[in-house]
Amino acid sequence: MEAIREQWLWLISTPLYFIIIGIELLLTHLQHRKAYTVKDTIANVYLMLLNSGIDLLFRLVYLAILSWFYSKSTITWDHAVVYWLMLVLAEDFLYYWLHRFDHEIRFFWATHVTHHSSRQLNFTVGFRSSVFQPLYRFIYFIPLAWCGFKPGDIAFIYSATQIWGIFVHTEMIKKMGWLEYFMVTPSHHRVHHASNPKYLDKNMGMFLIIWDKMFGTFQPELPDEEYEPMKYGLTKNIEKPNAVDLVFHEWKQIWKDITRKDIGFKEKWNYVFGPPGWSHDGSRLTSEQLRESEEADGSFENIDAKSFEENKGLEIAMVMAKNDTTK
Repeated sequence: MEAIREQWLWLISTPLYFIIIGIELLLTHLQHRKAYTVKDTIANVYLMLLNSGIDLLFRLVYLAILSWFYSKSTITWDHAVVYWLMLVLAEDFLYYWLHRFDHEIRFFWATHVTHHSSRQLNFTVGFRSSVFQPLYRFIYFIPLAWCGFKPGDIAFIYSATQIWGIFVHTEMIKKMGWLEYFMVTPSHHRVHHASNPKYLDKNMGMFLIIWDKMFGTFQPELPDEEYEPMKYGLTKNIEKPNAVDLVFHEWKQIWKDITRKDIGFKEKWNYVFGPPGWSHDGSRLTSEQLRESEEADGSFENIDAKSFEENKGLEIAMVMAKNDTTK
């Protein structure tokens, strides 16, 4: 029954994807905006196929694990509406933490970075998947199975909310009225894909934005007159992306970092499990450090680690002098 339900979901959603992509292509062409490139779209499809293949091969394994935990559950749900409503809320909440850890722990960022490596934002970027995520995503959903939610239902709700997750990858839709208060919208998700310091690691939700508002990761989209225009992609984009580097470039950099001879175990550990951008010598900056630097000098352009460190003392002195003056 669960398999049939998922098949119907895909049968309904696939024509929808073609329709919205076609509309976006037509409208952006009429507006003379280059929202799509052939190379980037091929990369999006390529990463989706890799992700889908791994998910298909690993599906029996993670469903078996979830089924084992489901068999140990002592919780039963008698009311169908409550069951599905609680499953949507609980799964979206757990996905928020999955997504947040993918951004805040470099080991997981090395997988998730593929989704953020496009310098464009259009509906096909929603298919630009985190290739190896199916190998560990199910771990976050184990509590759901333990709480009496069927593994097939967990997989179905994930697929259903993913449809909305693909829909929000666009610049075509500006604001969605009252939905902006509690749902993830294209405006919220544009922030998530932007590489501007103020926007880094913000708006992690897939279906509901309430978790970001509750846990301090919410950032509204700002007009250009209040903040600089959005830049999509990474803070340091892949210079010459190819089929291998698209998937493994961050893993290759991690290997370079941990095989250095001039650092100890603690530094190597931080290069793997610390935040992306962490460096033992300040040669790279984390999202928080980039934000601090931007707030201090009012600009992201040409920020580097050396100037960040050199200006830190000057910035503190200026703040102290300002405080003395106001007194």
